[in-house]
Amino acid sequence: MIVDCAIYREGHRSEGPEDFSDALGEARAAGGFVWIGLHEPTEREFDLVTQEFGLHPLAVEDALKAHQRPKLEVYDDSLFVVLKPVAYEPRSDTVSTGEIMIFLGDSFVVTVRHGEGAPLKAVRHRLEQEPDLLGNGPTSVLYAVADAAVDHYLDVATELQADLEGLETEVFSPDDGGSRHTASRIYNFKRQVLEFRRATGPLALPMSRLAGTAPSGVTVPFVDDRARPFLRDVSDHLTRVNESVENLDRLVSDILSAHLAQMSVRQNDDMRKISAWAAMAAIPTMVAGIYGMNFEHMPELHWEWSYPALIAVMAVLEVLVFRLFKRRGWL
Repeated sequence: MIVDCAIYREGHRSEGPEDFSDALGEARAAGGFVWIGLHEPTEREFDLVTQEFGLHPLAVEDALKAHQRPKLEVYDDSLFVVLKPVAYEPRSDTVSTGEIMIFLGDSFVVTVRHGEGAPLKAVRHRLEQEPDLLGNGPTSVLYAVADAAVDHYLDVATELQADLEGLETEVFSPDDGGSRHTASRIYNFKRQVLEFRRATGPLALPMSRLAGTAPSGVTVPFVDDRARPFLRDVSDHLTRVNESVENLDRLVSDILSAHLAQMSVRQNDDMRKISAWAAMAAIPTMVAGIYGMNFEHMPELHWEWSYPALIAVMAVLEVLVFRLFKRRGWL
């Protein structure tokens, strides 16, 4: 559905006419731009926008179907930028992503949002409080939306780091480190970090291109030069986020390896204890087995004290073997 449509002149908002063509013409005549916001539009609703603003059909198809990677596409009449805002639910340790598509052209910007997360109402309101920034044209909207998404990336990275520290404490705890559920929790956490990485990693190159710092050095059209310093700031923040995600991914892999190593060591300890007890049980079993063969000529078979003496010998051997295993740490 169409969430909002407004014309911005010299950094100030005025309500736009219902007809998009009239709104665009009015914005160009006044030296401003029109900003149209849509949330999960139908194909019919988006056809109106496509016809009036001449959007490329491939970009339109991506905007309608969603499920896109973060990217930047340059067309003859517009830019097409895809962002993936991220939300994190600490109770369930779940990372969820939405999508924001931005069409940027001459005197217009169209934002298309998919998912319930990351509404743009707060972004629009904050931007309207900064007329100097809005004076940079449609690029200011691109900056504000990208800045809000990347700033939230930083918040999510901080929350994930805190949860990872708790998981690390649990893994190295002498009580819970061997829990059978720990490995599944670590693996689930790694999947959430991977989901987060899918949102932040591919965005690095598009942001550097928009900021004018890409290795190619090619300038992206429809981006106001006055807004490039702001976009560079967003790109710098995104670099910090990607570094944090890399560290998270590396740490969670190390924690999983440490947990598996702990489990292996504990299994070896258990096997040593079982083997030690089995060795101790073998002594009386062997002696009893020998004297249970009922041969007629066996030493001390008819001696009056043979039974208690044999029990005493087995007890002494058991004590000696027990002390030997105990000294070596097997028991």
